[in-house]
Amino acid sequence: MRWSQALIPTLKETPADAVAPSHILLLRAGMIRRLGSGAYTYLPLGLRVLHKAIAIVRQEIDAAGALEILMPALQPIELWKESGRFDTFGDLLMQLKLSNQQHAALGPTHEEVVTDLARDLINTYRQLPITLYQIQTKFRDEPRPRFGVLRTREFVMKDAYSFGANVEQLSASYDAMFEAYCRTFDRCGLDYVIVEAESGPIGGDSSHEFMVPSDIGEDSVVQCLKCGYAANRERAEIGVIPKLDEKLGAETAAPPYEKVATPNRRTIEEVASFLKMKPDQTAKLLVYLADGRPVAALLRGDRTANEAKIRRAFAASTLVPADQETIERATGVPLGFLGPVAIKIPLLVDREIASMTQVVVGGGELDVHLRGVVPGRDFPLDDLRDLRDADSGDPCPKCGEKLELRQGIEIGHVFKLGTKYSKAMGATFLDEHGQAVPLIMGCYGIGANRILAAAVESGYDQNGIIWPFPLAPYTVLIAPLQVQNAEVLSAADTIAKALESAGIDYLIDDRELRPGVKFKDADLIGIPIRVVIGERGLKEGKIELKWRHKAEAETIPAESAAEAIIELVESTKKSHEAMCRSRIAERAAARSTATGN
Repeated sequence: MRWSQALIPTLKETPADAVAPSHILLLRAGMIRRLGSGAYTYLPLGLRVLHKAIAIVRQEIDAAGALEILMPALQPIELWKESGRFDTFGDLLMQLKLSNQQHAALGPTHEEVVTDLARDLINTYRQLPITLYQIQTKFRDEPRPRFGVLRTREFVMKDAYSFGANVEQLSASYDAMFEAYCRTFDRCGLDYVIVEAESGPIGGDSSHEFMVPSDIGEDSVVQCLKCGYAANRERAEIGVIPKLDEKLGAETAAPPYEKVATPNRRTIEEVASFLKMKPDQTAKLLVYLADGRPVAALLRGDRTANEAKIRRAFAASTLVPADQETIERATGVPLGFLGPVAIKIPLLVDREIASMTQVVVGGGELDVHLRGVVPGRDFPLDDLRDLRDADSGDPCPKCGEKLELRQGIEIGHVFKLGTKYSKAMGATFLDEHGQAVPLIMGCYGIGANRILAAAVESGYDQNGIIWPFPLAPYTVLIAPLQVQNAEVLSAADTIAKALESAGIDYLIDDRELRPGVKFKDADLIGIPIRVVIGERGLKEGKIELKWRHKAEAETIPAESAAEAIIELVESTKKSHEAMCRSRIAERAAARSTATGN
């Protein structure tokens, strides 16, 4: 491909409203173009990268034994009502009315559609296990699309769905997809972390996310650098915190608590400021409806409640914050003055409260708080739970070392769904005893667009993108400096033909521009190998070769340049493949150690 025949509209300036490095650079490199909020056109260079990512995904998912299908993006809304997700998915669901007044949705995901397919086509245990997948455009009405292709309303996703006859088959399918994801992201050259995760609106009882660390990532990842424990902040467990009052004897030494007037001070910040103390010396009591039943959770005042943990702790299917009227009716206390002393509804206490010698809590009546309350003496600590989001410095649940909090970009997610959808939608099969039982499902998603964005977020400098070798739009950029010189252009064409014969993709920058402009554009679009051909070099029998990620260039003999470049590309591919095999072996060894085999 010649640059003069391509569509590569590079930009010198940073586009307005672009903040994330990937957004800025993909726009400046002429790889994407914004159409509207959350919608982007992929221009030729960007589409080449997207196609390379998709090809790797398809190869690995095929190798894992999944079968590719293509389901409609247009989905009957009745399926969403049948599964029970019509309300829980909320405003993210893009809905429309068809000409015959049918109510439909543009698919944000395909659990309902594939379950409908399975209940029609899977009849007996002899057809199981089976995994189906597709690579297709998805639609979600994101309220705040941002960061370019990282969070959009329209995106390309690989979504797979496994069906099994029992838990063992589910686990085998899950493990196969898990390992396929590892191979996929290894091959894409991404530095990723695997974390335990919440299932969210997808549902299910077990899931893992694949995260690329990034400062602009919208997910928070908790990691222990000593033992390797990692989890999404929504899922992360917190190790046991030492109970300080056991050492200090505070339960017996402290005087009785006192009532303090706190007129119109309802929030933690207002109370702490009024009493001239820090928020971490207070505790807040939150009231929820767990399956419709009023319940309470007590946390340190500066902590963030983890509603998924609270829901699980109360063994509830649903958990929603209670409104003011419900709170006052259930507790008899005005909002803002709730406390754990003599509370009338079921109460769970976060474990961290047990480490506090004294604490300020709501006084159970209007405009009153209690100061000097001793946990365990003034209210019971019979049922301590982990109820909050993990923070940096918290103890690791596995080894006790300090956890670190980082931001990450989610590029993949795997779930064990169980029978959530098959039961709701009547998707059954006949087991070996002739009994109709629900299919056991798993689902597995990869955001193809996010692979691009995550790769750029992980690899760039002040000059532009540094693509991982397998994802680069072209492997080699050939830059003849004097395109009007027949000898220079002929040398470029000779190398190009040799690369094409070897199956190596290339781009010839045949524009009549100054070398500095060409080099700046080359760095911006991030092609791994740049080959520079000039009149002076050819007279000396030399051609310049430079790796995008290296500061210095090198020279190679002009007469054997094509062979040297081909050998370099092939050796780089082999090195990358060896790295991928090494990671597979490392994971296998880690699993063997974990299981004691």
